[in-house]
Amino acid sequence: MGIAVRDEGKKVNSNINVTPMVDVMLVLLIIFMVITPMLQNKVQIDLAKVDNPTNMADADKEDAVVVAVTRDGKIFLGQNPVDPSQLGSLVRDKLADKTDKMIYFRADARAQYKVVEDAIDDARTAGVEEIGLLTQRREGNQIGGE
Repeated sequence: MGIAVRDEGKKVNSNINVTPMVDVMLVLLIIFMVITPMLQNKVQIDLAKVDNPTNMADADKEDAVVVAVTRDGKIFLGQNPVDPSQLGSLVRDKLADKTDKMIYFRADARAQYKVVEDAIDDARTAGVEEIGLLTQRREGNQIGGE
């Protein structure tokens, strides 16, 4: 009578198969590439360019009240278009439950000054204590005008 020897250990594959993981990662990459442009929640505006802008990190917060004035005179509260005559009441409603009465203005560099000034006046009338004017750092400008 002979002893039956089984070599099942030689059939086991100890290599890690990374193909499914790579497939999942590529699908996730494609999803993020498609969704990222949709997450842009700001109105497209060419901000005024300045040499020494003040950093206003609170303007990027989710609960920040941002008013945008476009080149053609349209006014947006956040992402929503607003009638200029209703801006004051809408800002008052947004600030009703907040202790910090500050809003931020994003005005296009080529917007008419009167439209921006009227929007700021409406916000001040609504009870806004502080207004931040958002600008963009001028690129490539060195000290001394070189």
